[in-house]
Amino acid sequence: MMDSVTYTLFDPTGNRTLLVETPIPIEEQPAVAGKLMALEPETEQVGFVSTAGEGVVLRMAGGEFCGNATMSAAALCLKQKERREGTVTVSVSGAKEPVPVTISSCSENVWDGTVQMPSALSVEEKSLPQSGPFPVVRFPGITHVILENSTLIGDAERLAPEWCRALGADALGLMFLNREAGTLRPLVWVPVAGTRCWESSCASGTTAVGAFLFAKTGKALSLSLRQPGGTLGIAADADGRLLLSGRVRYLRRAVRQLGKTEDLR
Repeated sequence: MMDSVTYTLFDPTGNRTLLVETPIPIEEQPAVAGKLMALEPETEQVGFVSTAGEGVVLRMAGGEFCGNATMSAAALCLKQKERREGTVTVSVSGAKEPVPVTISSCSENVWDGTVQMPSALSVEEKSLPQSGPFPVVRFPGITHVILENSTLIGDAERLAPEWCRALGADALGLMFLNREAGTLRPLVWVPVAGTRCWESSCASGTTAVGAFLFAKTGKALSLSLRQPGGTLGIAADADGRLLLSGRVRYLRRAVRQLGKTEDLR
């Protein structure tokens, strides 16, 4: 494992994201991510990023797709290039095609972003062990179950791994949706990384809600969902193209070496 790791911390709608800039072999990434999350306990997810060239390459620790991390990677690219706005193309794990992010600075170290999210592979009703049927929305790299009642919240951490296996998913989100209140409470399970997290916000889960509602009506939509860490917006146009909007804040850049952290700026 690397002795020295440089990383940047971002806060996209409360979903604190750690982006590792030091090149790490893929087979070592889950272990490095686990160590960094233990050292930075407020972190909810870890990605490994390269900003060389015009675009950005991002791989999440579990190989899943993450919209909040994608937005954070675009913000990192603009910050490094000292640009206030632009469209950044992010090649991200779990997405078959590069993901365009339109992003602009709204204040120092804070950006508003819109991510053209990958299309859902499928939206269907599925019966699951001990319950169901529920809407299941599959994306490349992650699958989400939409739960429109709170009765299973107490069992969610136990059910997530079981349902993930039953669905054959790389990673699984349980999205507790209250349409009337406009709220979403997300739990995400990533088996490869061994992480089970009640996230402050979930971009792909928010997008799954948009894909589910569009599949029900076939009509364009735009809605905002309040989550524990803040609000994310999702829109679907008449063709079903999904656009996620949110805000990302830079926290700090640091280097971790032999158990000691040094803030760089």
